[in-house]
Amino acid sequence: MKLLNKCICLTSQKSVLIITVLLFSSFILASAWPDTTVIIPETKEEMWIPTEADIAYQDSMYTIIQNTQSDITDIKQDIVYIIERLDYEDGTHDSIRYAEGSQIDINRSKRN
Repeated sequence: MKLLNKCICLTSQKSVLIITVLLFSSFILASAWPDTTVIIPETKEEMWIPTEADIAYQDSMYTIIQNTQSDITDIKQDIVYIIERLDYEDGTHDSIRYAEGSQIDINRSKRN
């Protein structure tokens, strides 16, 4: 091929290298170039002002939380009361504590 009275050989190493570099650089530019421009609209952030319905909902949730905490406190007191009733004055109690190798006293319930 003659261009400007010069002979250009397309099979030489320089020509193949230049064509390859140009091809890969165009691929890289094409992949990095954005297709469209994204415009992000600026929004004004306004402070949230609760409506009457929001306030009523928050108040009901607060009431539910307070009732649940009260119920848990009552349950804990009831558990302590039950445990105290299970303990006897002589230091024994109704819960079974079995150590491996020891005998279980079956007649205990008959004595009480």
